Amino acid sequence: MFRRLLTIITLLTALEMYGQTDSIPNVDSIHVAPEPKLSFWEKAYEVIKEFSRVDSDYIESQRFNYTFMLQNTNTYESYRIKDALGNSIRLTPKPSIKFGPYIGWRWVYFGYTIDFSHLSDGNNKQDFDLSIYSNQVGIDIYYRKTGNNYKIRSLYIGKDINTDAIEGAAFDGFDASIKGVNIYYIFNHKKFSYPAAFSQSTCQRKSAASYLMGFSYTRHNLNLNAVRLVDLVKERLGIEEVQDENIIQWRQVNYTDISISAGWAYNWVFAKDWLFGASLSIAIGNKRSVGEAKYKRFSFRDFSFNNLNIDGIGRFGLVWNNMKYYAGMSAIFHTYNYSKSQFSTNSTFGNVNIYVGFNFGNRHRTHKKKH
Repeated sequence: MFRRLLTIITLLTALEMYGQTDSIPNVDSIHVAPEPKLSFWEKAYEVIKEFSRVDSDYIESQRFNYTFMLQNTNTYESYRIKDALGNSIRLTPKPSIKFGPYIGWRWVYFGYTIDFSHLSDGNNKQDFDLSIYSNQVGIDIYYRKTGNNYKIRSLYIGKDINTDAIEGAAFDGFDASIKGVNIYYIFNHKKFSYPAAFSQSTCQRKSAASYLMGFSYTRHNLNLNAVRLVDLVKERLGIEEVQDENIIQWRQVNYTDISISAGWAYNWVFAKDWLFGASLSIAIGNKRSVGEAKYKRFSFRDFSFNNLNIDGIGRFGLVWNNMKYYAGMSAIFHTYNYSKSQFSTNSTFGNVNIYVGFNFGNRHRTHKKKH
């Protein structure tokens, strides 16, 4: 005890002597070199790197720069329309079956597919889908013009009228288009990887889940030729005196949908190099038709609780990926609902992709997993 006390006294005395002699430099006089300022491009690079930082115990980053892939894409659509009298019709076009090659650099893909299901029918169907998946943010951009090769799947024009004879009949009096953008944020982005399930640019090594939050804007255009529908009803059902106003009470509707979504996603690693991913987002959308809008452009003054409807987005993916080779399938489906006293519509569209590919061009000659 005495030795400890003597040691403390000695240290205090020494510090006092140093203070009196100013042998300890003043902290204020110490010159600290300023940190070098980053250029705009260096700051931008740091921001981009932040999007790719992950927990390597859960996610393994891609070790290759390039990829080559063959993909089969199948598109599906369905439209159901109901008017104020309770009459309804459900229409679906002939599914598109596409096949083609893709080549990619890291997360950017380029490719070309041929629609083998519409090679000779002269259909004016158009579609464009672009999905970008990063660890933190995902973006869907899409445009679809469905053409006119629809079939009637169901028709209701009164409880006493049997419409079985018209189900499955070809109908070219309807066309629709949709264009929009969907942006969403992944909260648990350091452990959960959307790219692992849908773009093969990373590998999920442990199961993980994440909440999602998003925003979307879409524009819908639907057109029905009621005269052609009446003619088809007369031909198939043998009803000569049916009037077009007794079948469907509208001809055209154009509406916009601005929505906020929330959801949950889960990546299940059920075996080595295998992954099953699924997510579901529910959106509350404010929909307004062109006739309802008071202003030519979108304004929050057009908002009404009567225009609120619920939409949904579902994603599913099954993939085998050993980093060098990969194969799998994925599906993305959107559903939109628009309900008014005069009429209501439900639109569903989606893609199912089946693919196989391989990666090449090592990013580093030697790869060491970081912990």
